[in-house]
Amino acid sequence: MRNISVILALALVAGASLSAQAAGKKDKKQGKKATTTVVKQPVALNTANDSLSYASGQALTRGMMDYVIAQLKVDTTYMADFIGGIREGLTSGVTSQQKAVEAGHRIANMVREDMLPRMKADMGKMGVKIDSLLLTRGFVDAVENDTTVFTLDKAIGYQEKEIRDIQKRIADEKRAEGKAWLDANAKKEGVKVTPSGLQYRIIREGNGAVAANDEEVEVKYEGRLIDGTVFDSSYTRNPQTTSFRPSQVIKGWTEALKMMPEGSEWEVYIPQELAYGERQAGKIPPYSTLIFKLEVVKVKKDEKPAEDAKDGKKDNKKATKAKQTPKARK
Repeated sequence: MRNISVILALALVAGASLSAQAAGKKDKKQGKKATTTVVKQPVALNTANDSLSYASGQALTRGMMDYVIAQLKVDTTYMADFIGGIREGLTSGVTSQQKAVEAGHRIANMVREDMLPRMKADMGKMGVKIDSLLLTRGFVDAVENDTTVFTLDKAIGYQEKEIRDIQKRIADEKRAEGKAWLDANAKKEGVKVTPSGLQYRIIREGNGAVAANDEEVEVKYEGRLIDGTVFDSSYTRNPQTTSFRPSQVIKGWTEALKMMPEGSEWEVYIPQELAYGERQAGKIPPYSTLIFKLEVVKVKKDEKPAEDAKDGKKDNKKATKAKQTPKARK
C-alpha cells in the first residue's frame, strides 16, 4: 500500500507532459539528446478540501526518492521518463499489453537481481561457473516452450543429476582430504587415537571429576577447520565459559568430555563422521574434520538423584503411614 501511495504521489507532484515526451522521442530519433519541458498549470485551491488533497499528495512523497532509487533501481538520469510513464499510466490507464510488458519486466528483474546472483553464488561454492548469457537464454526458451535442446522435465532432471554428481565428487574429495590429514596427525608426538577414530593431545591434565553422560560440564573452547579457519570460539565472548551435557553435543565432543577430568585442557581432532557429516553447520562445510582446543573448567556433579531418593524415602514413609492409619482406626 505504501509503495502504491509513493508512486501516486510522484505522479502528483512532478512530471513531464505527454507532449514533451513525444518531442523527446522525436529528438532521440534525430540523434539528439532528449530535453524535457515541464509544463504546469496553475494549482487552483478553492476550498479547504482542495488544499488538504494537494498537501496530502505532497506529504506522500516522504521517503519517495530513496525507494525509487534503492528499491526500483531507477537511474536518476532517466527520472523524467519514469515520471512520464507514471503520468501516462494514471491519465490514460494501463492496457492489457502494457500489463504483460510490466509483468515481463518484473520477472526479468527477479532473475537478474535475485535468482541469477543466488544461483551463481551457490554453484560457485561447488566450483561451477555459471554462464549468465546461457542461463538467461535457457530461461527465455523455457518460457517460450522452445524444446529444441531440452524439454522442461529433461532440463530439471539434467540439472539435478549434475548437481548430485558434483556434490558426491566434492564429498569424496573432502572425506579423503580429512582422512589424509588425520592419518598424518596421528603420527605426531603426543597424539592418541581412540577406537572410534577420535584423536586428542593432552595439553594440561586435570585431576578433578569426570562427567557422566547427563552431567553438565562448564567449558572453554575454540573450534577451527584443518585449514586453520576459526569457526567458533568461547574465548571471544563474555563470559568465556559455556555449559553442555555430553549427551547434547556432537559425538566427538561427547566422547572427549566423558574422558576429560575437571581442569583438563586438550586439543581434540574430530573426524567428520563424529562431527556434522554431510550437514552444513554455520561456517562449517559438509564433511569437515574439526579441531578443538577444549578446556573443562568444572564438572557439575549431579546430586539430585540422592536427594530424590531421600525425598522418595520420606514420601514412602508418609504413604505407608497413610495406608496404616485406617487399620489403626479399625
